[in-house]
Amino acid sequence: MVPLNRPPVNQPLKAPAPQDMRWLRVEDASAVSACRQAVQVLAERLQFPAVRVGQLALAVTEAASNLYKHAEQGSLLLCVNRDSPQPGIDLVTIDAGPGVRDVSAAMRDGHSTAGTLGIGLGAIQRLADFSDLYSAPDHSTALAPRFRPVLAGGTTPQDPPEIGGAARPPKPPWAGLLRPITGETECGDAYGAAQADGTVTGVLCDGLGHGPLAATAAAAGVAAFLEDPAGEPAALLERVHRRMSGTRGGAVGIVRIDGQLARFAGLGNVAASIVSGGKRKSMISIPGIAGHQARVIRQFEYEVPPGAAVILHSDGISSRWEAAALPGIEARDPLLIAAVLLAEAGIHRDDAGVLVLKP
Repeated sequence: MVPLNRPPVNQPLKAPAPQDMRWLRVEDASAVSACRQAVQVLAERLQFPAVRVGQLALAVTEAASNLYKHAEQGSLLLCVNRDSPQPGIDLVTIDAGPGVRDVSAAMRDGHSTAGTLGIGLGAIQRLADFSDLYSAPDHSTALAPRFRPVLAGGTTPQDPPEIGGAARPPKPPWAGLLRPITGETECGDAYGAAQADGTVTGVLCDGLGHGPLAATAAAAGVAAFLEDPAGEPAALLERVHRRMSGTRGGAVGIVRIDGQLARFAGLGNVAASIVSGGKRKSMISIPGIAGHQARVIRQFEYEVPPGAAVILHSDGISSRWEAAALPGIEARDPLLIAAVLLAEAGIHRDDAGVLVLKP
């Protein structure tokens, strides 16, 4: 649960640029080395200290090794996280099963997989600033650690403040994931979010088609939203619709959460839902194409139970996923929720984008 006294997060959430995001398939032994080299290059580009680069390389090697040894259709994402003034690195792994039968044992520090000398998932958790794992037998597994560079006066990993370490930055109430269609480097989906005065507003855009032109359309929609995200979703959607007129257009969903009330306006095939207590309440999107066809834009209101997660995703994630099959998922970190949905319902023949809000 996110503490109610969390300091406000004023920096908006923006989807990563293509150069800040890399997906790697992990289906053979050579992919482990490729993942390790990729995170070293990324961490050095962000000017992480050498000791932290080494720790990241160790953690990524173990995560990739787990995928290769135990998972089907394993994938690993390295993504720059710019939620704080000092950029960090998010690591996400997903697969198509067969799941972890004893999650608590797997996360125990010193527990090694397959009888190897690996450092284990528990040590990944220790090396990361934050880490969470979700799995169930005969289902996919998702792992989501976050890594920050050394903070002034702190250690790596950071000691808790009570023994002299630097305070860790508050976790933002949101996260998103993008995955381009196989063969493309740019994703035609994009997302954004902003928070002010206890209200969280988010947008997800799905540009028509794939590749650079779809990415340009989605980016235009998100940029129009972030110019002034304080309005009602219907008014924001009107602005996004106008700004996307010079592009190929797309589908757009905008949600505003204020306490236990969500207001949603959608145009086209963007799925939006509220997940709570093992149930999923879908929100209504009106048929149309943002930027080209919008006969009417309507806004709807929904109750958001305490502890619920509000999720927007493109049609690169099948709408057939069931909350009942993912017990307790709404209580997890937003990044992990997004990873679980991508693992359980992601479609490789389409761009996939998901935004999770937990105000």
